[in-house]
Amino acid sequence: MTGVFQGSLLDCTGEDGPRPLGSARRTRLAHGAWIDVLPGWIPGADALFERLLATVPWRAESRRMYDKVVDVPRLLAFYEEGSALPDPVLDKAKAALDAHYTPELSEPFRTAGLCLYRDGRDSVAWHGDQIGRGATEDTMVAILSVGAPRSLLLRPRDGGETIRHDLGHGDLIVMGGSCQRTWEHAIPKSGRAAGPRISVQFRPRDVR
Repeated sequence: MTGVFQGSLLDCTGEDGPRPLGSARRTRLAHGAWIDVLPGWIPGADALFERLLATVPWRAESRRMYDKVVDVPRLLAFYEEGSALPDPVLDKAKAALDAHYTPELSEPFRTAGLCLYRDGRDSVAWHGDQIGRGATEDTMVAILSVGAPRSLLLRPRDGGETIRHDLGHGDLIVMGGSCQRTWEHAIPKSGRAAGPRISVQFRPRDVR
C-alpha cells in the first residue's frame, strides 16, 4: 500500500520532454564535490508518477543487518544497460542528460534504478554510491524525483553541515565530482504525512 498522492497545481503538461538543462543551478561543495539542481525539470511529472507507479514491476527486498534479516524500507526496480526503460519520458530524460553531461563525464549514463517511497516510513540511510567505480573515481549520479516531495540530505563524510533539498514533482538533482566518495546522502523517515514518491537514478557503467 502507498500513501495518498496529491498532484502539484503547478505541474504543466503542455510541454514535450525535459526542460533545458542549461538552467540547472550548480553548487560547489567541499572536497571537489558538486550538485546541480533544477526544479520542475520534467513537465507532466505527476502523470509520469502515476504511470510508473502502475507499470513498473516493483519488488521488495530484504538484507542481513548484523544477526537478523530486515526488509528494505522502500520498493525497488532496476534497469540494466541496454534494457528498455519503463516509460518514453525516461528515454527522453536520459537522452537529455547524456547530451548535457557527457562532455564533462566523458561517458553516457547507462543504467536506471527506481525507488518507490510509499509513505514517510520508507527511507534510505546515509550512504554514497560506492559499489564499483564510485569508490575510487569522480562520477555522476542524476536523480529525477516524481510524486510527493521528500527531503534529500547531503553531508560531508568527515563531518560538517547538512544540506537539505526537498525533491518531487519532476525535480532533478545531479551529484558530481567526488560527491559519492567524500559526501553521503539520505532520505530520512518523516513523521509528517508524506505521500508516495518515486526516484529515478541514472548512473554510468559500474556505479551503484
